Amino acid sequence: MLVQRKSKMIHASAIIDKSATIEDNVEIGAYSCIGPNVIIKSGTVIGTNVYIEHCEIGSNCKIFHGASVGTPPQDLGYKNEPSKAYIGDGTTLREFVTINRGSAKTGKTIIGKNCYFMTASHAAHDTRIGDNVIMANNTSAAGHVEIGDNAFVSGNVGIHQFCRIGKGSMTGVGTSVTMDIIPYALCAGYRAQLNGLNLVGMKRRKMTADEINDVKDAYKTLFASKLLLNDALAKLSQSGSVYVKEIVEFIKTSKRGIARPE
Repeated sequence: MLVQRKSKMIHASAIIDKSATIEDNVEIGAYSCIGPNVIIKSGTVIGTNVYIEHCEIGSNCKIFHGASVGTPPQDLGYKNEPSKAYIGDGTTLREFVTINRGSAKTGKTIIGKNCYFMTASHAAHDTRIGDNVIMANNTSAAGHVEIGDNAFVSGNVGIHQFCRIGKGSMTGVGTSVTMDIIPYALCAGYRAQLNGLNLVGMKRRKMTADEINDVKDAYKTLFASKLLLNDALAKLSQSGSVYVKEIVEFIKTSKRGIARPE
């Protein structure tokens, strides 16, 4: 049964480390374990059999049965250096989600606000995931992966370490991402290849017709013209569109190279 402890509803079987900070209006379910170095902010609901350590969880989050958050990085070089995971306000972690804390390299795994991690999805050490990101069932982001705001990553996707997935993009089911995916793109395939633009996503973000056309023109310049990549980037750098500038900067800072159309 749930037992009220100072305006918190904590099941009698839950184990709470003395060092943990649990704010008011938090609910913690049966057999969950809240370990050391944890902060859970107001309005968050923790389900049954959840394990949390070395983590800061924002307000109004929902963490479902069997999730594991803030556990050590799956990094053979990790020597128990101090590190942490951060979960933004309003984020949902469904059943059996796993999120590792950072390694010694950065010390942080960061999940943004209002994200939705579906069942058995995984974020490894040192990942940086933006706001409003959806990670569908059984999708795994390896160490140091970066995912931009409003990206949608479909089920059973594997993302290679150090890859970046751009904001507003959509990644198809079962894709292996081994190179960077530019913002606002659609990608799919056993090895991720671009399949045009995420027009539905852009419209849902309330981008205007002119703004969408600017991104369409940029895509054509990059992948459907005869220009070399550096020449295409030089041309697009003159654009007044903030969205085009985001794409240009994303490509210029890529270390793994970018996925392209087939």
